[in-house]
Amino acid sequence: MQLKTFVFNPIGENTYVVWDQTKECAIIDAGNCNPTEDVALDNFIAAEGLKPVLAINTHGHFDHLLGVSHLKERYGVQFACSSDDQYLIESQRAAGQIYGIPIRGIPDIEIDLKTTSELHFGETTLVVKATPGHTPGGVTLIDEATQTAFTGDTLFRESIGRTDLPGGDYPTLMHSIIEVLLPLGDALKIYPGHAESSTIGHESLYNPFVVEALQNQINYEK
Repeated sequence: MQLKTFVFNPIGENTYVVWDQTKECAIIDAGNCNPTEDVALDNFIAAEGLKPVLAINTHGHFDHLLGVSHLKERYGVQFACSSDDQYLIESQRAAGQIYGIPIRGIPDIEIDLKTTSELHFGETTLVVKATPGHTPGGVTLIDEATQTAFTGDTLFRESIGRTDLPGGDYPTLMHSIIEVLLPLGDALKIYPGHAESSTIGHESLYNPFVVEALQNQINYEK
């Protein structure tokens, strides 16, 4: 699997294009929000000869959804997201108004990641792991073949997703990180929804939230 990272919209959201030798590709957390960003994404897809087949969201916050309508209109992709975040998708326009970002459409979920354990495109399989806490429907997408994970806003380099927004819950988020992500192994490379990539090993040593949880042996079980 190969990937390309774009940083889109005023919030600095990471959009990932992932593909393999078949040239089928998926766009993870499409945050492109205007014609200039649309062109940058479209030109890359054309230059690489890619065929988009999926728009996948790690969660339903509007800054990760801004480009999904464009992808559906231009390429006819299917949209995959957890139905637990449907309320966030439906409230996009209100969220966009707060930040002064126009919302171009409200996409319908066609593949529900609440009930889907794997996504397939080309020869690539992404394993879907529920990692709620930042939002109720947050997921992490894992390519086991390349030891790569897309963590959305669950786990960042040396930080974690905020839990003070509607639907957020700190104990649930830490449970997702400690009980779901860390056991995947130190070598796993993580690509978050914002900022730089990292590894599980790095976060186990240098992420202050993770270090505190591990040192204190906090039990985040529900």
